[in-house]
Order: sequence, then C-alpha cells, then structure tokens
Amino acid sequence: MAETDPSTHDDDTTLSSPTGREPALRAIPRPDGSAPRALVLGATGYLGGRLVPRLLAAGYRVRVLVRHPGRLPAFAWGDDVEVVEGSASDAAAVAEAVPDVDVLFYLIHSMGQGAGFEESDLAAARTVAAAAATASVGRIVYLGGLHPDATELSPHLRSRVAVGEEFLRSGVPTLVLQAGVVIGSGSASFEMIRHLTEVLPYMPAPRWVRNRIQPIAVRDVLHYLLGAARVDADVNRTVDIGGPDVLRYGQMMNGYAVEAGLRQRPIAALPVLTPGLASHWVNVVTPVPRSIARPLIASLVHDCVMHDHDVDELIPRPDGGLTGYREAVALALGRVEGDAVETSWQDAAVSGVPSDPLPSDPDWAGRTVYTDVRTARTTASPARLWEVIEGIGGESGWYSAPVLWALRGWMDRLVGGVGLSRGRRSRSRVAVGDAVDFWRVERVEPGRLLRLRAEMRVPGLAWLDLACDPGDAGGALYRQRAVFFPRGLAGRLYWLAVLPFHGFIFRGMANRITAAAEALPEAPAAAAAP
Repeated sequence: MAETDPSTHDDDTTLSSPTGREPALRAIPRPDGSAPRALVLGATGYLGGRLVPRLLAAGYRVRVLVRHPGRLPAFAWGDDVEVVEGSASDAAAVAEAVPDVDVLFYLIHSMGQGAGFEESDLAAARTVAAAAATASVGRIVYLGGLHPDATELSPHLRSRVAVGEEFLRSGVPTLVLQAGVVIGSGSASFEMIRHLTEVLPYMPAPRWVRNRIQPIAVRDVLHYLLGAARVDADVNRTVDIGGPDVLRYGQMMNGYAVEAGLRQRPIAALPVLTPGLASHWVNVVTPVPRSIARPLIASLVHDCVMHDHDVDELIPRPDGGLTGYREAVALALGRVEGDAVETSWQDAAVSGVPSDPLPSDPDWAGRTVYTDVRTARTTASPARLWEVIEGIGGESGWYSAPVLWALRGWMDRLVGGVGLSRGRRSRSRVAVGDAVDFWRVERVEPGRLLRLRAEMRVPGLAWLDLACDPGDAGGALYRQRAVFFPRGLAGRLYWLAVLPFHGFIFRGMANRITAAAEALPEAPAAAAAP
C-alpha cells in the first residue's frame, strides 16, 4: 500500500485532544525540508490506533508493521499509511520496515498472552533493536510501566522493564516512557474500574486496594508519545509519566462512582485475595478476561507512582496542564455515551483462540464439518435488515433465548474465556477485527454479509454468518449459517450436546432479526429533483 504525503493529509477534526496539530507536537522537518517518517509497531492496538492519526495530523509520514493488514480498512487512516506485513518477531519483515525511519514507536505488550511471553517479548525486542541499529533509525520510543524499585516485580512488569533496557542498550537513542494505570474510553483499566463500581454495591477487595497509584489520562499518554519524537538526539533514558493525582485504588473506584452519578461504595480490604484469586473475581464481575485482568492486578500489588518529574525537562506539559483523574473519567464516560470510542482493549488479540479465516467451501472436502443453515424472508428493506445485523450483540443481544446465551457466556468465563459480557466498541458499527461479545468480526461486506469467528472456548473452530439479499418480490432475504469444525471426539460430542438447543436458538434468531428489521422505520425517500 502506498504511503500518503502528509502535506496532503486532511486534518481530522474528529480527533480529541491532542490532535497532533499543536505547535509543540508538530513534526520537525528533516534538513532537506521533507517530512520525517514514523514507524509504528502495535498500530492496531489500543494506543497505536489512536497515535497513528495524530502522527499524520502532526505532519509525519507513517509506516506500520502489522500482522493482519486486512484490519486496516476498519481505521479511518488505513489508506493514509505505508504498510509492511509481519510481526516484531519476524526479522525479514522488521528489516523491510525500518529503513529511512526517523522515529520508531514500539507499543507492543503481551497482555493476555500465555506462558513464555517474557521470552517471546524479549526476543521480539532484540529483533527490532538490532534492525533499528543496522538501519540507523533516529529514535525509539517505548511505552513501559511504572514500577517500584528494589522489589520483586510481577512477570508482566518485569518483562516491560527488560524490553526497555534492551532498547536502551541498542545504540539507537531511546526514550522509555513508564506509565501507570491508563484512563480512557475503551482502556482495560477504565473498564475494570467501571464495571466493578457499577455492579457491586459493596466491594470486597485485596489489601492492595490501599496502595498508591498515579493514573494518567489516555490523552496525556498520547501527548507524551508525540512529544517523545521531538526530544534531542542525545537523549537515551527512562522517564516516568503520570497524571496530577496520586490515589488509592479504592479512591479511584469511588471517584468513578461520583462522575457516574452513583453513590460511593464501601470497600473492605481482605488479606486473602491474592492477585490470582482477584483476577478470577474480576473475570466473573467485569468483561475483562482473566488473562488480561491478572497482569493489570499484578501491577497494583505495590505502590506505583512517579519517582521524579524529569519528563518535564524533555517534553512540555499539555496546554492547560495534565488531566486530573475525575476529568479523565468524565471524558471517557462521554465517549462511551456518545458511541465515539476510538479504540478498545476488546479489539486486542486473545491468546489461545483461532486466528485463521473460515476456509472456502471447496476446502471442506474430506473434513468433518457441521453446519446449521436458516433463511427467512422479510418485508423490510435490505438496508433495514442490515442495520439490525450490523448492530447485533452487545446491548442489542442475540435475538433469541437470552438466558441460554448468558449461560454460555458464564460457562466461558468460568474456564478463563472472554465471555459474553465483552460487548462491542460501537453500538451501531462493526469493522474487521472488532470484538462482538465472544465473537471476532472476520469479514464485513457492508449491506450484505457479517462473518463472526468464535473466541469462546470450544473444542474446535466455529463461525457465524449473517447475510441479507434483496428479495425477489421486494423486501429482503435473511441468510444465517453456523459452521463448526470439531476437534477430535470432544468436538463431535460438543456439537451433539448443543444440537437440541440449535433448533430454537438459531430459528429464533432468524425470526426475531427479521421482525426487528420490520419494526424499524424506513428512511424517508429522497425528494425528486424539480
């Protein structure tokens, strides 16, 4: 994909602060007057997906290294960047991505990944560091985590420290920004606080609920990331970043309650809730799965506050100062309420789930595959039927047997899966790579097809197709297909166990989706030209 000249890039007026157009954050041209080039690793993640459009607005030429380029059309900036396909552990892909790069942003973390992540994280960092040094990259910017000194760290914090040290030893000038809890719409930390506070009138909590934490608004993290690209070439160090408030975790939850219009919750610190047990508790009560909750909780076991404010000597603070915790919560709630969440933790890859796309039908030859196919005709227009299909899941639900769907979600949570409560980033729009409860959007043909790939724990691979076509005599034809590739005997037994429920679950889905489409008001026809 060809890159776009930043001088022709349209300003995105929808960007919240920082936009990248602030004078202190604008790209500094090269000596020949050309725009500098930024390489972003982790561009489709929570922070990377927000950083890229701001880099473009700031005047950078942007290149991204991504494992799944098919996800990029889901981003408004997808056509404005140069794309290299591959991962940080792929030496050939990294070598292709690093030439002629002024600043490399490394925003990759193994949140939610399984055993062995420390070794794979460090190996990937070494691959990137070596390639960056060979290509004479101007600067590396890495986002690590706040942590106490002289104490045993959790594996995830220990991994972040090791990756930062690898970059600092690379010979490429590196700035490691160490941040604590990030508060913003769609962040895992914010969602954990939000759901714990909203669901529980009384909160039994681990004793670390009394530890001191220095949260930071996502907008301030983006400000520091953009500013890091402009620091002097001789800077090679670690700096702490954080917001203006130092709070206890219990104060953060009750601060959320105030902004959300809830009464404050009594909190009891219990010595028996270890990080492991607490992550199970969070897994049950909130949409955040255990694999992501555990590293978040482990980072709260000790006080995590800034040791100094040396960052102020390198990067000026935002105009108006840093964002306070309660203001950050209010801003996040406003984004959620306005269905304007830019990126979300939900869209991050989940360890242990399938990533291969649904094979085409001819590839099924000789394989065991089970399907459930339903069709239904409706008087609603294809546009209205698609509106219902596109909004499925999350608050809209699954249009049949809600108790059984909820039970399946709880069963998935109990075995460490993502569960049904993960929801969706937007109430009305879907894009490739989006999470929809315990499904992942694999394919979207606007107005025609939505394909979901299962991310719940099942002994096999599963997909769900929801499609609509114009009807022969007006209206629309709804098509629904569930596909399951069983794995071993367990997969076959699983399908047989759920088969009795499919009759009314999938039939009910087809009937209620078409009924919901018929209940929607048709858009007024355009007035005829005079």
